[in-house]
Amino acid sequence: MSSIPGYIDTCQSVHNGQVTSALTVPAPAVETCCTPLTSEALSIEDAQRFAQLLKAVAEPTRLRLVSLIAAQENKEACVCDLTEPIGLGQPTVSHHLKILVDAGILHREKRGVWAYYSIVPGALERAAAVLSPR
Repeated sequence: MSSIPGYIDTCQSVHNGQVTSALTVPAPAVETCCTPLTSEALSIEDAQRFAQLLKAVAEPTRLRLVSLIAAQENKEACVCDLTEPIGLGQPTVSHHLKILVDAGILHREKRGVWAYYSIVPGALERAAAVLSPR
């Protein structure tokens, strides 16, 4: 049997003393099953940090807190200014803010008896970059 480009092979048969050849099914086009990675995947450590960030902002109250702080003229807010818009007590708001600080989204600065929170420069942009196609 011989191979013909585009076909799997040829079949030869003998019928009434004559040799005939018949082409078999065309070979399927060669396709790759997966596209190669064009950029580096997340390391285990980066994935864990990113998951912590996503968990922190995946809760509606915390997402609102980040939004409220980002909407301030100076991009910072005192915990005392956040309790009323959120509709929760100061201890609960402080708990949510601590989670956002631990996730690296917010920075906490103590001024007297009050704590002021601001968005860590580049934190949200880094999160967006991981989620955006490269």
